[in-house]
Amino acid sequence: MTITGQHMQQQARADNGFNKGVAGRLRRRSMQALWGMLGSGMLLAGCAESVQNTEAGRTSLSAQNLAVASTAVVYGQAPRAVPQAARAAVVSARQAMQRRQWEALPSLAQQARDDHELGSYPMYWYLRQMLSDPAQPVPTQQIYTFLQQNKNPYLENRLKSDWILALAKRGDFDTIRRIGTVASRTSQVDCAILHARFLGNGQVSAAQALDVFQPGDACWNMLQQLTTAKVITGEHLEPLLRDAVEYDSKVTARRYAALAFSSAGLSSYDALVANPMGWLATQSGSADGELQQLRALAFSRLARQDRDGGAAFLQAQGSTLLSERNRQWAWTQFGLIAALNLEARADQWYRMAGGGFRLSDYNHAWRTRMALRQPTIDWKWVEQTIRMMGPEQQKEPVWVYWYGRARAGQGDKGGSASAWQSILHDHGFYGQLATEALGQKITVPAQPAEPTSAEISKAMTHEGLQRAIALFRLGWRPEAVGEWNFAIRGMNDRELMAAAEWALREQVYDRAINTSMLTKNAFNFRQRYLAPFEGRVSKQARAVGVDPAWVYGLIRQESRFVTAARSSVGAAGLMQVMPGTARLVSRKLGLSYSAASANDFDTNTLLGTSYLKMTLDDLNGSEVLATAGYNAGPNRARRWRDSLSQPLEGAIFAETIPFTETRLYVKHVLSNATWYDARFSGRPQSIVERLGQVRP
Repeated sequence: MTITGQHMQQQARADNGFNKGVAGRLRRRSMQALWGMLGSGMLLAGCAESVQNTEAGRTSLSAQNLAVASTAVVYGQAPRAVPQAARAAVVSARQAMQRRQWEALPSLAQQARDDHELGSYPMYWYLRQMLSDPAQPVPTQQIYTFLQQNKNPYLENRLKSDWILALAKRGDFDTIRRIGTVASRTSQVDCAILHARFLGNGQVSAAQALDVFQPGDACWNMLQQLTTAKVITGEHLEPLLRDAVEYDSKVTARRYAALAFSSAGLSSYDALVANPMGWLATQSGSADGELQQLRALAFSRLARQDRDGGAAFLQAQGSTLLSERNRQWAWTQFGLIAALNLEARADQWYRMAGGGFRLSDYNHAWRTRMALRQPTIDWKWVEQTIRMMGPEQQKEPVWVYWYGRARAGQGDKGGSASAWQSILHDHGFYGQLATEALGQKITVPAQPAEPTSAEISKAMTHEGLQRAIALFRLGWRPEAVGEWNFAIRGMNDRELMAAAEWALREQVYDRAINTSMLTKNAFNFRQRYLAPFEGRVSKQARAVGVDPAWVYGLIRQESRFVTAARSSVGAAGLMQVMPGTARLVSRKLGLSYSAASANDFDTNTLLGTSYLKMTLDDLNGSEVLATAGYNAGPNRARRWRDSLSQPLEGAIFAETIPFTETRLYVKHVLSNATWYDARFSGRPQSIVERLGQVRP
């Protein structure tokens, strides 16, 4: 099986996903209860359908009024009891929301008012649903009143974001301008705000728009508007289109093409996507403009369909059909697809491309990776490929480390040491490799002073953290994680460690780790590399014959020690065991297995560690290969190993794993394992020794 592309774009999505189509009569029937909850002496004229266009509705949307909730006190009282009836109303409201019984929410919101932690949620859920239903008018006055009375900054931020997106869908950009910005935004909200600003005063540049753009409705609408107004030109769209074609993101690429090309050009684009060689066969002579762009894209598609024939055709006809810059780019397309299939000839095609032209970060990275994977590494070429990257990409620890290796490979000890010294602050995979490259062993950094009782007590008065902990105790992780992440914004190192300590006490291990990881100058490895469950994981690891530090490193990456974790593809528990894997391992161990036991601690760790041991034995005892096999399957790891013509150092093998998820996973797990080994043993460690060599 060959790899024909990887989708690299990460799209930020607003969490609006609730069922649409709730009957308007249910909302109208519940309006009386809604006014009762929102009243507080304010006389509101009319129902949701009429209020949004009233003078009162328009004049109330001032920046000052809309910012009221943003001034809510962050630190307040220590956690205090919540009236049971009020909390029960919140729980009932969430159940009603899950059952889509929206008409029940206003009265439950009234009953929940005395819940000082979570009492705003029922009305937020209700208003969010109203906004998500395009058949309903936007309930402007109700939203305004909620923002006036709500004391939860996180929900204020979420509701404003939902509101802005709903208004953008309805084309009400005037109201968006009056709302202004929000504290923590998604790319889609940013696009809607910029779209509104452009329609108001035209003061939006192409750079501003492209800086926030991610595929999604609000951003596509903004891009369409700015393209029609010629703020965004074909020159701006070209790299977006090329990257989408390169990543094999067909739907996204088609939308860019529709903006970039004429009707005739779009027809040609569709033809070349379907049959690139057939379309190219109709081309002859030189071309410029749209046709030149289409030819370049055709060669990119051809690289995926026929590398051998396509490369021969590019060699024979490229100088006639393409400009020099486009011919260079076309060679990188053949280089990339060959690289993703771990073919040694990828390096030759990248060399034929040369430099001096724009290339995606993804393709830049693979050019360097394939230079590293050659039987005899040309360190000067490795350095050149890194220098071809953009300034920001060159600063990434991965490329700083390999740049140092390239300088060392050419005899420049000073240059290599300077590069490695600059990333020692990075405690991940490449910071560890840099430490060893400088002749040092990996040891746990000096621990900062632990959070004091006073600091932890102060954290426990943080209203946002209180709400998050209340939500975690209810098991409502999506809401809890959102509240927690919003609450810790802007905290200093001491505040972050204190918050992490509270999370640790509550056994919310993922927040403890992730929060402590945000510190900039103080590094608390007890929190960052916590080892919960009182040795039960280590005991299970030793029982099956695998390194406990490795197992802890894997669990930290898989689930962050959340026992109830379940992935979108069904992987479950601490070790994220897939159902098919669980059944296979159970049969081999002579055990019965049921899906109901997937998250059980003992069952999950037994199956996970046993599978890890089986994979390790099957892959000749290589932790690199076994870690890759645990994530992507042993057969893939075996194929990647079998692509080698000679032994390869483990760090290069890890860096050239063709699946992005697995490549990052392997580096994270083995870096984690190295730190856990240092913590458990109290002795210096070597990630180089752990990586070893991978042999064909």
